[in-house]
Amino acid sequence: MNYSVDDALCQEIALTEAPQEILFSLFKRFKERAAIVTSGQLSGMVLIHLAAENQLPFRVCTLDTLRLFPETYTFLEQVEARYGIQIEQIKPDPEEVHQMVTAHGEYLFFDSKAKQEYCCHIRKVRPMQRLLETLDVWITGLRRDQSDARQQLRKSEIISSTKHPVLKVNPLLQWTTDEVWQFVRDNEIPVNPLLEADAEGHYYESLGCVICTTPIKPGESKRAGRWRWQNAPASEEDTKECGLHYSI
Repeated sequence: MNYSVDDALCQEIALTEAPQEILFSLFKRFKERAAIVTSGQLSGMVLIHLAAENQLPFRVCTLDTLRLFPETYTFLEQVEARYGIQIEQIKPDPEEVHQMVTAHGEYLFFDSKAKQEYCCHIRKVRPMQRLLETLDVWITGLRRDQSDARQQLRKSEIISSTKHPVLKVNPLLQWTTDEVWQFVRDNEIPVNPLLEADAEGHYYESLGCVICTTPIKPGESKRAGRWRWQNAPASEEDTKECGLHYSI
């Protein structure tokens, strides 16, 4: 039976509190046309763990910008071994990357915010657009407490800017950072070592590209570690995004 992406499904998800129930329903209905898309951060790992407990086949994808941290590549292999899955690594088009680097240089993201966004578009947004051509349901680990810009997120929405309607679902929308960490510890879920705080309390809040992502220190905005050279007053740091969740 074919299932459609419509307002009725959005309403059903909005009324379902348990993330595991949402995942079970979506993967049972849409099968390989639904996927968890994650960089391996805590929320994404919770989703993978919950999906694995459902004992249904499920699809996991990650955007490999070709500039991820070595620790991230190693960690993704560990996740595959732990859960017996294969994580699809969605890469940018080599010709698009070549044209960008030839025209603007390898480190164009230092030149301006516009060029940083252009680099993200080529390395993340365009690959995501191609991935969405194979999906009806895009499952993310976005949460409202991650930044001010994400406070207005809904548990699900229909994306109409793609070639066909895609349902974007944020099952952990209401979870706090403390709740995520508690679930991770209680269930012994693998954690990328970059996310663990060092002796001084410095840690990576997000898992982006090398150079463009740095650790944050206690008291800093959660987005302060992204494109640190762009940092302005804290009120503006929370608006820093790669465009993945706002241009699709």
